[in-house]
Amino acid sequence: MTDTTPLRILLVDDQSLVRLGFRMVLEAEPDLHVVGEAADGTEAVRLAVETRPDVILMDVRMPSMDGIEATRRIVAANPDARIIILTTFDLDEYAFGGLRAGASGFLLKDARPDDLIAAIRAVAAGDAAVSGRVTRSMLELF
Repeated sequence: MTDTTPLRILLVDDQSLVRLGFRMVLEAEPDLHVVGEAADGTEAVRLAVETRPDVILMDVRMPSMDGIEATRRIVAANPDARIIILTTFDLDEYAFGGLRAGASGFLLKDARPDDLIAAIRAVAAGDAAVSGRVTRSMLELF
């Protein structure tokens, strides 16, 4: 990827309206391009192989296969995969489960658009991105 090549994003969420909202936010940025959308984990695993995205935005709770299992399978097939778990649930089990499965980040769906965009860019660059509330929960464990 060069500086002029947009980051390739795969959107995974069982709600089409949520995917549309994310697509609108992301494609307003010249350096971000949505290369595919999946409505469940099974489709996400297939599309991750077909489209080779730079970053995958992955919902947790979906039919067929949840986002944590899909993350586990995608990372097993491609250890360089960059996945951000997105959920409406501020539950440590989802955050920790996603990170244990190999995700590079965890954000709540109520994140501001600027925070989502910054997280995508950070994860694509090899950094991690974790919601502030989840970071506090993690720190309380130590």
